[in-house]
Amino acid sequence: MHNTYIYILVMAVVTYLVRMLPLTLIRREIKSNFVKSFLYYVPYATLAAMTFPAILHASDDIRGSIAGFAVALVLAYRKKSLLTVASVSCIVVFAVEWFI
Repeated sequence: MHNTYIYILVMAVVTYLVRMLPLTLIRREIKSNFVKSFLYYVPYATLAAMTFPAILHASDDIRGSIAGFAVALVLAYRKKSLLTVASVSCIVVFAVEWFI
């Protein structure tokens, strides 16, 4: 039980430092185009790295997950709404698992 409080304290300190240090260390405007573009794409890359494994393991059979992911990519590429992409992808996963 004692270790749990230490873990929570360390997590709080690390979370605080990650959010506070950029604000205190970087006071000037960032002029480098490379750094700007890198920082622009970090949230998208992080989100993709976190969601892609979850997509593949979301269902019992990986074939259903891959089919749903493929349908989601096609619909998103065609600029369909988020609700449409999510709904149709779920239906495809359900249908593939139903027939397999």
